[in-house]
Amino acid sequence: MNARAAENERRSYASGARILSIGIASTGVLTFAYFALASHVLDRFQAKRIDVLWTVMFVIISVIYRPVEQLLSRTIADRRARGKTAQSLRGAIAIQAGFALAFLVAALLLRGQLVRHVFDGYGALYDVMVIGTVAYAASYFARGWLAGHEYFALYGGLVLMEALSRLCFALAVAVGLASGQLAVALGIAAAPLLSLVVVPAAFARHGERAGAQAIEEVDAALAGPGAEGVQEAVAAHELTPQRGWDFALVVSGIMLAEQTLLNAAVLTVDATSGNRALAGPVFNVLLIARAPLQLFQAIQTSLLPHLTGLEATEGHAAFSRAIRVTVLAIAAFALTVALALLAIGPFTMRHVFGQHFSYNRFGLAAIGLGMGFHLIAGALNQSALARGRARAAAACWLSAAALFVAWMFTHAVAGQLLRAEIGYAGATALLALALAVLYRRGSAARVAEA
Repeated sequence: MNARAAENERRSYASGARILSIGIASTGVLTFAYFALASHVLDRFQAKRIDVLWTVMFVIISVIYRPVEQLLSRTIADRRARGKTAQSLRGAIAIQAGFALAFLVAALLLRGQLVRHVFDGYGALYDVMVIGTVAYAASYFARGWLAGHEYFALYGGLVLMEALSRLCFALAVAVGLASGQLAVALGIAAAPLLSLVVVPAAFARHGERAGAQAIEEVDAALAGPGAEGVQEAVAAHELTPQRGWDFALVVSGIMLAEQTLLNAAVLTVDATSGNRALAGPVFNVLLIARAPLQLFQAIQTSLLPHLTGLEATEGHAAFSRAIRVTVLAIAAFALTVALALLAIGPFTMRHVFGQHFSYNRFGLAAIGLGMGFHLIAGALNQSALARGRARAAAACWLSAAALFVAWMFTHAVAGQLLRAEIGYAGATALLALALAVLYRRGSAARVAEA
């Protein structure tokens, strides 16, 4: 690649990253707005059902689809960083189809129990869950492909379109064009389908880029046995079904643990509390963590190919620098959020969600700190995946999640909301510490190898 082409590539990357940042930031705000608006246009019991619907759906989606997204992103980015551009998607498609089919079978078998015990007898909410979960299979596959190819602008457009589409359904109820919890809930199912409008543009761009990248592969072969040997070594990392399933299953464990940290409190409170609406305020409090995490979830998908590429091309120092800058930025952000919640958290929560509930400012600040620990854990987790330490990372996540669930069933703190706030902060702190130890061991091993 000549100097001008390299400069154009850097400018394109920077421009795409800026658009991604704008799109992702907007997405987090719009998601928060969707639930805030839902709490105003619905009564507290209806709003709680929307919260539970979202909670159940995104536990499932994160466990069965996010691994394929990260698998695609990681594999495509690693091969592109080494100059190998041709990828077979058959393995990833097989994994995605297998997970979707398993979900459909389980959902049909458990329909009666889900309708009665999760959705309070509202079968339409069950239908929304099934349709939406299947629709997200295509959306998350597209995200992984876009991230691996560093089409960041289109990635940002996809998630922004999803959030906008979802919000429009709540707005329709607010202005009187529709009414009821089903109208609000339909936005959750329709959003992933509407977001796919960006996919044709992605394939058009990929076709334009393919010719230039094919030349780079030829250049590598002509450069001599060393360069060609790199290509042959990368070929061993083909996305085979067996390798894909191994990676996806391990990452599924990580995603299950992460969703447990975010959602176990909502589900345990909904199942055990005498107050049938209490799960709503618990969800609202965790939305403080969920909104920034949703932003970072997409940035994670961009961070993984970036770290994988750094490890493959620039070495340990660049890799460590990227992690250090990310962690420091997260720490500064989390401290700011925690101080703001300590000062104006209860007032803001009451007015944003429109439900008369007393929020503890110290509990809200704990959620802010926990969000920071969670984000740091996410960054360190990406470093583990980029270095092939997925199994060790999964053990850290699953241990933290198990401790959090156990804590939620204790009575160490009488109030279930405060119990959830303290438990979330403590579990994420332990998780970040465990992943930091894993990261330092990996860094020490890399230095020793060098």
